[in-house]
Amino acid sequence: MSSTPLTELTGEYLLDPAHTRIGFVARHAMVTKVRGHFKEFEGSAHLDGNDPSKSSTTVTIKTASIDTGNEQRDGHLRTNDFLDAPKFPEIVFTSTGIEALGGERYRLNGNLTIKDVTRPVSLDVEYDGSARDPFGNLRVGFEGSTTISRKDYGITWNAPLEGGGVLVGDKVVLEFDVSAIRQD
Repeated sequence: MSSTPLTELTGEYLLDPAHTRIGFVARHAMVTKVRGHFKEFEGSAHLDGNDPSKSSTTVTIKTASIDTGNEQRDGHLRTNDFLDAPKFPEIVFTSTGIEALGGERYRLNGNLTIKDVTRPVSLDVEYDGSARDPFGNLRVGFEGSTTISRKDYGITWNAPLEGGGVLVGDKVVLEFDVSAIRQD
């Protein structure tokens, strides 16, 4: 990792899907967590190193690419009970602003659209650094997360548990580890 000043990183970037993870964590049966990720997505960003508040990003995720490591569960998540992948093939995040929080930490504000419902979200983001890869590409890394309510997006399916509670928790933590390549 390099200590390249942010001011030298200004430019247009594309997410590197082979080195980026967009994942999630949800509570299952009130006692454990299910982790998963999306295999197919694309994204671009404009990084303004002189004024990070002028930076922006858009990410589009293919809902059918959901993967929790369990084929039956993934099939259910693609149905109308959850993401309804045939009718709503994409989840989209578009930034609306970025705030510097100090050090390498930022708050990325934007609109998240799931199942045709768009709501504002804020993601806490940390800049992990930059480096030139063996092919001469300038890469930047960011990681972060946010918590959303799936009910806010019309994803309300659930099943009651015999001892009380429900099968699927409402809160979903969205996590991401991003490697983006500057387009020189």
